[in-house]
Amino acid sequence: MALNRQHLIDPAVCIRCNTCEETCPVDAITHDSTNYVVDYDKCKGCMDCIAPCPTGAIDSWQTVATPWTLDDQYSWDDLPDEPEGLEAEEATPDAEVTDLRKEAEAAQGGKVPPPFSAAHPYVNLYTKDNPVTARIAGNFRITGGDAGSDIHHIVLDFGKAAFPVLEGQCIGITPPGTDAKGKPHHMRLYSVASPRDGERPGHNNLALTVKRVVEENGTRGLASNYMCDLKKNDTVQVMGPFGDSFLMPNHPSANIIMICTGTGAAPMRAITERRRREMADAPGKLMLFFGARTPEELPYFGPLQKLPKGFIDTELVYSRLADKPKEYVQDRMKARADDLATLLKSDDTFIYICGLKGMEKGCEEALDEICKKNGLNWSDLQKNMKTEGRYHVETY
Repeated sequence: MALNRQHLIDPAVCIRCNTCEETCPVDAITHDSTNYVVDYDKCKGCMDCIAPCPTGAIDSWQTVATPWTLDDQYSWDDLPDEPEGLEAEEATPDAEVTDLRKEAEAAQGGKVPPPFSAAHPYVNLYTKDNPVTARIAGNFRITGGDAGSDIHHIVLDFGKAAFPVLEGQCIGITPPGTDAKGKPHHMRLYSVASPRDGERPGHNNLALTVKRVVEENGTRGLASNYMCDLKKNDTVQVMGPFGDSFLMPNHPSANIIMICTGTGAAPMRAITERRRREMADAPGKLMLFFGARTPEELPYFGPLQKLPKGFIDTELVYSRLADKPKEYVQDRMKARADDLATLLKSDDTFIYICGLKGMEKGCEEALDEICKKNGLNWSDLQKNMKTEGRYHVETY
């Protein structure tokens, strides 16, 4: 089932001031003696009408299978509930995505269910044969240093196309062109770095965290360089969303331990932003262990420094600081053993690990050591956490 993202006006809030109709550059908004309405076929999703609206009535959106007609909208006294039963028929998963997911499941010891309170994810709405076009709304380098630490924050805008994502999901992008054998390039998966309501709340967009890959011999990674070189208003073909397990718990009492390196920060940023926007005073603890070689190579370093300690307990770990011994996330985890042990004893604690594959072993060894010193059995605890959807790993 194809889904559509429709712009609507809430008749119960609208004061009929005509601001939106005067502002709309494509004449998509009109009115009768009762309601102001939006013509789905004319609306370009430009958002020009949003800011001038004095009541916020204009900032109403629904995901629908069949767009509401103008006659429907003229008849409303209140904005109707979003239509139910819109769980789209999932397309046959792309073979490349299936293989990548099998690798991820094998790394976790098998399929791990999502947290019990996670929202329902949409998956495989767009495939290689039926991708959706997204516009580059922004592409910003967010690290300093040399080319080896060139990491970009890339914002994709989907316009009027419905592309619902949750924190922890990823999307697929295939670089244009063909390989040496004349075959299309393989799809690459990128974790979403923004929360479900978008990089900019209320807008139909999402963000990615992409590192430019340049090998020691000078060889440039095809997909990463394609992504990092994109300019504002360029377009890309997107597949997905993908992922129905590595999702965040939505209940505020959940304790969330996040352990990441490099661009593995993407889903952690999404989770953190979701909690910050919607549950900043949640009783559940947020704890982040984030590793990089230097502060200049740590994406989102500035924003992370500004998050209050009362909201998130952040440990930034560096392995290449001058005149200091190398330190990795597992070392800092051991240093915070008492705090981690307290969280591990709670049945409401969830663990997320994302980043370079080599970090898995060190993290698990650290958790095992912490458990042994605090009367816990990591092997049993890990097994229970997986069964309950509380232990998730995505490494590459």
